[in-house]
Amino acid sequence: MKIDSHQHVFWLGRDDRWLIGEMDELGIDVAWLLTWYLSPQENDPSYHRNTSPVHARADGTHAAMPLVDVVTACRRYPGRFIPGYCPDPTLPSALQLFESAYHIHGVRVCGEWSYRTLLDDPRSIELFRKVGELNCPVVLHMDVPYLPDGKGGRGYQWRWYGGTVENLERALQACPETIFIGHSPGFWREISGDADARPETYPDGPVTPNGRLIRLFNEYPNLWGDLSAGSGLNAMQRDLDHAMPFIGKNADRLLFGRDQYGNDLDTFLQSLNLPDDIAEKVYSGNALKLIPMECAQS
Repeated sequence: MKIDSHQHVFWLGRDDRWLIGEMDELGIDVAWLLTWYLSPQENDPSYHRNTSPVHARADGTHAAMPLVDVVTACRRYPGRFIPGYCPDPTLPSALQLFESAYHIHGVRVCGEWSYRTLLDDPRSIELFRKVGELNCPVVLHMDVPYLPDGKGGRGYQWRWYGGTVENLERALQACPETIFIGHSPGFWREISGDADARPETYPDGPVTPNGRLIRLFNEYPNLWGDLSAGSGLNAMQRDLDHAMPFIGKNADRLLFGRDQYGNDLDTFLQSLNLPDDIAEKVYSGNALKLIPMECAQS
């Protein structure tokens, strides 16, 4: 069995029918469908051309991939999707919105987190605690607010989400009953101890010792890892001597996913010739521990 634990729909010029066709072609049984909601104040013009025009607002902003896209695809293709949704944590009704989505639309994943709000902001913590009460995991998109600018200083990154690993650690401590699934460049860059010195969004080269992410995996059992997209793949590909021990040690908390379309991660994982028990966990077993198959919308 193969479960894509990180996917979106109605974007990159593709609809839900196309996505199902690709899943069938690649042997993917089920996908977690996640929202990527942009509030008006977090509008990002780069998403206007990649997402459905039906979500364009009159003020010129765009909602990107809201819950209605997930619900539509789940209803059209029963049994193939696990619905996900993450409301804006700064909304006063964020907790009620997620709980309503859980009961009305069968949402079982809080994701994708994609907000310029710190992970340890009190409003974020309250949302994460509610999600944990409902036994749902959180899929986090993290991008750091600052990167080295190559001149001895730090450059502000306006597309930051969630904050730094320090903010993540405080959220892990505040919500020990909630499973956090880390993803994206701001998360996976911290696998290497030289993250603070690397100006690239996707650092390459050998993984150096004392990566903060390694410590977090060692200390917090509620931290899991999403291998999807260029970020997860890059973190593994950049140093094969590090990737194999890392996957082996954390095999119970790593998830296969794609985020964008294509088969790059699967091709890479197949090249590692992982032991059968580890491959089974990464491709489907771990996802099923978090969300059983019967939660797929039928």
